[in-house]
Amino acid sequence: MKELKRVVVTGMGVLTPVGNDVESMWKALINGESGSKEITAFDSSLFKTHFACEVKDFNPDDYLDRKDARKMDRFAQFAVCTAKQALADSNIDLDREDKTRIGSIWASGMGGLKSLEEDLMAFSKGDGTPHFSPFYIPKAIINMGAGHISLNLGLQGINYGVASACSSSGHAVAAAFDAIRLGRADIIFTGGSDADVTYSGIGGFNSMHALSTRNDTPATASRPFSKSRDGFVLGEGAACLILEELEHAQQRGAKIYAELVGAGMNADAYHMTAPDAEGAGAARVMLDAIADAGISPDQVDYINAHGTSTPLGDVCEIKAIQSVWGKDAYRLNISATKSMTGHMMGATGAVEAVATVLALRDGIVPPTINHEEGDEDEQIDYRLNFTFNKAQHRALRYALSNTFGFGGQNACLLFKKW
Repeated sequence: MKELKRVVVTGMGVLTPVGNDVESMWKALINGESGSKEITAFDSSLFKTHFACEVKDFNPDDYLDRKDARKMDRFAQFAVCTAKQALADSNIDLDREDKTRIGSIWASGMGGLKSLEEDLMAFSKGDGTPHFSPFYIPKAIINMGAGHISLNLGLQGINYGVASACSSSGHAVAAAFDAIRLGRADIIFTGGSDADVTYSGIGGFNSMHALSTRNDTPATASRPFSKSRDGFVLGEGAACLILEELEHAQQRGAKIYAELVGAGMNADAYHMTAPDAEGAGAARVMLDAIADAGISPDQVDYINAHGTSTPLGDVCEIKAIQSVWGKDAYRLNISATKSMTGHMMGATGAVEAVATVLALRDGIVPPTINHEEGDEDEQIDYRLNFTFNKAQHRALRYALSNTFGFGGQNACLLFKKW
């Protein structure tokens, strides 16, 4: 049997509600800063929720030709911008590489939602004549994140889009991991982007009663693992990780952030939108990632939890962690960075993977903010270390990043400190 190749992270780029580059985001996460504010993209007064975690001060002209940017939905702009950030960070000289061995596997949960809205709203207000933009379809379809990265960087290797709701970019990173360790590519730009803070994004999740309605204090609305949690905060953003075959990275003298050593992917087969009540699928996907890496659960020190701040989801994830680690779960650090970034849908797995890599690099666990004394849910064991409100310094060996999506689709990534 062919020996699997080792895979490392050699470049990263982000656009998030708490920072538009890796180090700015990381500083904000460590300091416990919330990106949740009143919505600026549109008038939200008719909706139940008036706030979201938007990307601030984003100008696509900083990364893209203006004419090209107009042909792309915001989620695809995010994709190319973070890929270019990651490329600069990696010091890869594309002119010296075999571009047929470099690819992009990119995720989005919703694709070009804003572009879909704009053309459909224009049509509905017209005289019934079907006038649609010639870019309507290319701006909307989910695969164009990967497509535009390829077009902008000239990448001729593996190229496709991934969609599995909230788990999308977790699955994309796992797929890129497999492609490299099987020898099908040397380098893959992977991650995800979503830009769903739109009329239908807010309206759709409001109708499901999925979003927090804490309109008076939006910065405190995302409160994973607290009894008073009332839903997630919708976010937008993107993150790109450059995964590279280890020997290829070492031959060019690359800076290595961390090693990706395991991935798990499975399904709950339980409910269209609710997680398995006992967290069985979440437990299995963490065990799968650990087994894939060839380590044991007691070697894991930190879990970047899916932690959406929903009444059902948080409880199920904790049940899953306790079923895997038992009494050893009290040794773990657990934190939910969605308390600061909100839920960035298809981008969230990639952003949280970047946060997990940085936690390993620096030996710092980012906090779960917005927990108040006495705000304890009787279904959650608070002897666990949720890293509430303040970052903690800790030597970390291995760290997991969880993402669980609608449809019961789960992904888990396991990183090792370099």
